Amino acid sequence: MGFGAELHPKKEQRHWELIQQVQSEDLMKFGLIPEFIGRLPVIAPLHELDEEALVAILTQPKNALVKQYQRLLAMDGVTLKFTDEALRAIAEKSRAQKAGARGLRTILERAMLDVMYEIPSAGNIREVIVNEECISDGQQPVLVYAANSDEPKKEAS
Repeated sequence: MGFGAELHPKKEQRHWELIQQVQSEDLMKFGLIPEFIGRLPVIAPLHELDEEALVAILTQPKNALVKQYQRLLAMDGVTLKFTDEALRAIAEKSRAQKAGARGLRTILERAMLDVMYEIPSAGNIREVIVNEECISDGQQPVLVYAANSDEPKKEAS
C-alpha cells in the first residue's frame, strides 16, 4: 500500500491460487472422463518459465540446442556464435508465443535454416554469428568468410 508498493494483479494471483488447489473432482467437472483422471496420480501445477530459464535450457544441458547447432556446423569447419542478445530474443519470442521450452527449437530452426543449406556448398565460410536481428527481424546471420578461398576446410574433431 502506498506510492512505492509493488502491485500484483489480483486476477493473476487468484488464478495461481486456484490452480494450486485443483482436485480430481474439478477435472471431472471440467469435462475429463473418470478413466483418464484415474491415470493421473498426481496433479502438479507449474509456473511459466522465465527468460533466464529459457536461455539456460538453450545453452546449459549436455545436448542443448545451441551446442547441437555448433557441432553440426563444426563438421563443415565453421564456428557458430550466438550473441547474448540473440539468446534473449529467442527466449522472449518463445514466451510471447506461449510455447515454452518446446518453442525454442522452432524459433532457432527458422533462424538457421538458410545458413544450414548454404554452408556445405560455400567452402569459404569460417564463422556464423547469430545476433538479435536474426531472431526478431528475420535477418540472415552474419557470415564471416575466409581471407583466402583456396584454404582447405578444417576437419571436425
